[in-house]
Amino acid sequence: MKQAKGPMGKIVEVKNVSMRFNLARERVDNLKEYIVRKLKFQSVSFDEFWALKNISFSINQGESFALIGTNGSGKSTMLKIISGILEPTTGAVSANGSIAPLIELGAGFDYQLTGRENIFLNGAVLGHSKKTMQEKYDEIVDFSELAEFIDVPVKNYSSGMIARLGFSIATMVKPDILIVDEILAVGDRAFQEKCNKRMEEIINGGTTIVMVSHSAADIKRICRKAAWIEKGELRFAGDVTEALEMYTSV
Repeated sequence: MKQAKGPMGKIVEVKNVSMRFNLARERVDNLKEYIVRKLKFQSVSFDEFWALKNISFSINQGESFALIGTNGSGKSTMLKIISGILEPTTGAVSANGSIAPLIELGAGFDYQLTGRENIFLNGAVLGHSKKTMQEKYDEIVDFSELAEFIDVPVKNYSSGMIARLGFSIATMVKPDILIVDEILAVGDRAFQEKCNKRMEEIINGGTTIVMVSHSAADIKRICRKAAWIEKGELRFAGDVTEALEMYTSV
């Protein structure tokens, strides 16, 4: 896969972003138990966990950018903030353009609906009009190779089938920014090759890529720049080779 073309100005800017989660010290399994505890004046205490701490970096238009770090370092949280799925506790992120998030493929599906119905539902979630989805419908089904199952409820799909449909929908219109979280290995080998080819077409078309991957080979092949995040803190942002060398030397 070729690297993205040269930068053309900032398209994503992360300014002093911090993200706090509350972790319950005493587990409450359901809403009923929570309400009972409140009625009995029993407190449910929380521990604060800062997944990200005062992080700043920017990504240029047409650039391919990786987030690297160990598991639990905050990479996926940052992707979700850039995608607009999460709001940071402090700081701000500006993203100038349309975003296609390849994060938890199929997370926006209604499992009671058919594949056909979910194509239009997921398209609407991504901000596409019904007309656009009608025009792209055959292309989505053909790419996913799910024509035989398209009128079957998604609850009967395998996880691989769901990922195929999710990938096909998310990439059927070239976005300005493509967010990728460890989903390059979708389906069998033949389908993975199709996905890689489509990713290459998207990158060569000028789309900005922001990705998380634990594969140094994938990162080197695809990305020019990287940010190393460790325990929620930014350790380095810049050239991808330098970032990987610093990360792997620890």
